[in-house]
Amino acid sequence: MLKKIRIILEIVFFTGITIMLLDFTGALHAWLGWMVKLQLLPAIMAVNVAVLAGLFVITLLFGRIYCSTVCPLGAYQDGVSHIAVSARRRRGNRKPFAFKKEKKILRYTVLVLTIAAFIAGLQYVVAILAPYSAWGRIVRNLFQPVYILLNNIFAGWAERAGSYAFYPKEILAVSAVSLIVAVLTLILVTFLSAARGRAYCNSVCPVGSLLSLVSRASMFRPVIDGEKCKSCRMCEHNCKSSCIDITNKKIDYSRCVDCFDCIGQCKFDAIHYRFAWKPRKKAASEGTDAGRRAFLTGSALVVGSTVLNAQGRKKVDGGFASLTPKIPPERETPLTPPGSRSVKDFYSRCTACQLCIAECPNGVLRPSSDLSRLMQPEMSYENGYCRPECTRCSELCPAGAITKITREEKTEYHIGTARVKRDLCVAEDGTRCGNCARHCPVGAIMMVPIDPDDEGSNLHPVVAEELCIGCGACENLCPSRPISAITVEGKEVHV
Repeated sequence: MLKKIRIILEIVFFTGITIMLLDFTGALHAWLGWMVKLQLLPAIMAVNVAVLAGLFVITLLFGRIYCSTVCPLGAYQDGVSHIAVSARRRRGNRKPFAFKKEKKILRYTVLVLTIAAFIAGLQYVVAILAPYSAWGRIVRNLFQPVYILLNNIFAGWAERAGSYAFYPKEILAVSAVSLIVAVLTLILVTFLSAARGRAYCNSVCPVGSLLSLVSRASMFRPVIDGEKCKSCRMCEHNCKSSCIDITNKKIDYSRCVDCFDCIGQCKFDAIHYRFAWKPRKKAASEGTDAGRRAFLTGSALVVGSTVLNAQGRKKVDGGFASLTPKIPPERETPLTPPGSRSVKDFYSRCTACQLCIAECPNGVLRPSSDLSRLMQPEMSYENGYCRPECTRCSELCPAGAITKITREEKTEYHIGTARVKRDLCVAEDGTRCGNCARHCPVGAIMMVPIDPDDEGSNLHPVVAEELCIGCGACENLCPSRPISAITVEGKEVHV
């Protein structure tokens, strides 16, 4: 029964999170957004004390249930491992796994380096290893384009049938760096899962290593009855975490993910999931104290690092000529979404899960290729602009990098300021345009005579910087190509 409940929860979380990452309409977030907020790294970034306390208490009580139910990358590993083990058994291999010693040096070196990178503000290092962020990039870069392609096929069929059940969505180009990292991560996790079960989870994943500090002292856990055990090794050969040592009748609880595959496998009823805390004994106290010290040390590192860290739009050419695509301008300060307090705060909290990129309806967000914020979102306006009525990214960010705001509050966020490059403006050549002024939603752009003393002088744009909110409508709709004559420069602090 325990295994069935675990599998049901795992499927629910994996399916819900994956569907939400695929969904570009934003309709599912109201129903499934809570699943993302239960992920450990976003909870740390958002300083979500309730979620963090809940996860650590659950781990202390029941072990690493999180890894076998809530984590989507863990569910993927289980799926790959199950397929690989089934294939081996069909070939006659009845012993797919065996006990292997814990790789302490590797797993805790990765954990320490991850925490150090977190404190140093190197969030892209953390994002590469964090399981939720890794799965988010895999879905966004590899699966979502296929999902959108299938949606567009259905949209074509629906249009011919006179239905609007589906609508087409442009497939925007993905970042080369983000794509490469997603592919390499998928290959590595798939290979390790097929060959060694939960090897990635128990040797590389910093979340698994962090929870292992707590799970060593968990209250409920699988326990081997040494008197009943006949050393048949059935449980050991079915343990995808390779943590059951039948020779010594022990289980490494730092690596056990409570999948319950071992429960029910024993023909002699020698292994049970039960209350395992025993009265303190002098001989056994050292191991318990060490586990508690590890738990307190790991918790202190996480809390300390958290405190330190806390300081596609279509081109319409009328069918007569092709339009030269726009290229992003050089920006001294990057643009971050309305709802982010500042550039520094945004990039210190963002987990690079790319959920906001996947669901941005205007094609404004894309992964950065800048090393200081690698794979984290940045804004640019070649494909669209940040519409004042859209607050989707602020509604779904699980890490607190973008705080939830209303449509009214969005107009108060000045994320950037438009700048006019007169040498690129078509008005300087005598062409009457005014496209930027007509489409500015806050009236921050005015058309004034190039020559104030000439009544017949052509008009060119002037920006009232105190009104400009940096939405990018002017930059996106400027006819100048490949660089817009009016571009938005980001602001370090949004006021």
